[in-house]
Amino acid sequence: MKILLTLLFVFAGVSTFAQNVLDGNWKGTRETPNGTFEVNYTFKVEGNALKGTWKTQFGEAALEEGKVDGKKFSYSISFNDMKLSYTGEVVNDNELSIKSERGEMKLTRVKS
Repeated sequence: MKILLTLLFVFAGVSTFAQNVLDGNWKGTRETPNGTFEVNYTFKVEGNALKGTWKTQFGEAALEEGKVDGKKFSYSISFNDMKLSYTGEVVNDNELSIKSERGEMKLTRVKS
C-alpha cells in the first residue's frame, strides 16, 4: 500500500510539472490603421516544439516552425500569401510578450 501511494504521488507530481506554462489559450489586441482587432492563440508545447493556432476576425492559421527554449519561443504564420515571424517571451504564468516586424503585443491567458 505504501508503494502504491508513493507511486501515485510521484505520478501526480510529474504530471503537474509536465505541462508547460505556454500551453493553453491566449488573447491580445493589435492596433492597425484600420482599428483595433482581437488576436487569439492556442499554444501546445511538445518537447521543444511549439504547436498551435492563430485566429483573428480575418481567419485562422496554424503555427509553423514553432520552437521553445526556456521562457523564450518563436514561430511563424503564413496568411494571405505572407509569412510573418514572431519571437516571444513568458512574462509570467498569465502574460506573454510577442514581437514581430509589425511591433510588440502582450497576450493574456484566457481562463477556462
